[in-house]
Amino acid sequence: MTGKVYLVGAGPGDAKLITVKGLECIQKGDVLVYDRLASPRLLKSMKPGGEKIYVGKRPDRHTMKQEEINQLLVDLALQGKTVVRLKGGDPTIFGRVGEEAELLRRNGIPYEIVPGITSAISVPAYAGIPVTHREYASSVSIITGHENPEKLDHSIHWDKVTNATGTLVFLMGVAKIGYISAQLIKHGRPPETPVALVRWGTRPEQETLTGTLADIEAKVTAANFQPPAVIVVGDVVLQREQLMWAEALPLFGKRIVVTRARSQASELVDAIDGLGGEAYEFPVIETVMPEGEEKKAELAAALSVLESYDWVFFTSVNGVEYFFRHLMELGVDIRQLFHARIAAVGPATAEALAMRGLLSEELPARFQAEGLIDAFGTELLPGQKVLLPRGDLARDWLPDKLKELGLQVTEADTYETVVTGEDDEELLKLLEEGRIHAVTFTSSSTVRNFLQILQRMGLEDPLPLLANVKIACIGPVTEQTAVEAGLAPGLLAAEATIDGLVTELCRWNAETKNK
Repeated sequence: MTGKVYLVGAGPGDAKLITVKGLECIQKGDVLVYDRLASPRLLKSMKPGGEKIYVGKRPDRHTMKQEEINQLLVDLALQGKTVVRLKGGDPTIFGRVGEEAELLRRNGIPYEIVPGITSAISVPAYAGIPVTHREYASSVSIITGHENPEKLDHSIHWDKVTNATGTLVFLMGVAKIGYISAQLIKHGRPPETPVALVRWGTRPEQETLTGTLADIEAKVTAANFQPPAVIVVGDVVLQREQLMWAEALPLFGKRIVVTRARSQASELVDAIDGLGGEAYEFPVIETVMPEGEEKKAELAAALSVLESYDWVFFTSVNGVEYFFRHLMELGVDIRQLFHARIAAVGPATAEALAMRGLLSEELPARFQAEGLIDAFGTELLPGQKVLLPRGDLARDWLPDKLKELGLQVTEADTYETVVTGEDDEELLKLLEEGRIHAVTFTSSSTVRNFLQILQRMGLEDPLPLLANVKIACIGPVTEQTAVEAGLAPGLLAAEATIDGLVTELCRWNAETKNK
């Protein structure tokens, strides 16, 4: 049975700029054939077991010739596979989609062309440059600029193009910027015409260089400005001073790894993305229900006598969520806790309880276990019974301290923390290229598992690769674990919360920009 090929535009680089249909194609594809301009984050959207084939081109070499790519799509489809050919930008804008689709049609293979957001309009927009403006330009031309001068002259009618529209957008033309500028001046554009080059637009690496037709080549040379970049010619470039927005966001320019469990990562990921950074999800932990009959029996025994507890201390959101899951499975009525005082470590834990109708005691000043003792030390009396619903890797400090005070402590391991099974070659590549700026750790287990997974992926010693990466920790306990593992934490949240961690990241980025 013949498969089907989807020729999909990935957008300009920011993974969230792909279309809904484009993302759906990736999610259902058996094979993803992608190039250099596709965001690595999009690769994570594939279904488990999906095959990824890189066919991108670099300035110094071609990984695979276009004819070979065309044939590859045919061969994969003839194997009955659903194939997604992921192209940067829009596949119909200098994407050679016509050649690929033509060969598919000749071989009787069904296909769809899924448009994407072209870099010709989106990249300038992220630099604060609208390609049209009522006062400056009512029309725009999109022109290829990567060919050699002879081919450029053959494919571009300079006498017609130069003044045909108010704005000219050249794609892939950095290496020929001098020739392009000279031709435009020769055919009537004033030398003082504004020009902007936007490199890696919509990504953390985005850079913008402005000038005029007369001086832009010298500026490109002086700055060693490298491709890929979009070139914008016209008075709309002047709008950048008023409309620049992406580069003003608090986390612009930073690609930040989020190591939290995927089920809990959304808050941190959304915050980073919303503040202009790029959150790279690399979950290194996963929480699961405890296994083993003995553990289940111990947990059932602990939860069957809720009426006997004087205190219940919740030290994490996970502890709350799994506690209620166990109550549901065991058929235990939460009203049996009527006798107990309930306390939570941190506002997120308190909120998780409040969402279930339980208001916790006044929060401790410190968002860690030590804060509970600070807050309630004089009220913790010998002989009182305490229930600690928590994970199997939780620290021993709190139960040990409570026992020292003479309390009877029941530790209920309501969940277990395990290492995820995911390897990520793209992350290794980004680390090797220095394109990861920070790694966030929200627990000691994320620190240990992160390093363990890097070693599993072939890094005998991951520490040198992380030497220039900022290590951001949510609290002092996590920071201490990082130090013991050989890392050099540089950022510590003032409050051990996600908001505190994000605030610290923003402060760091502001300092970095000012240097």
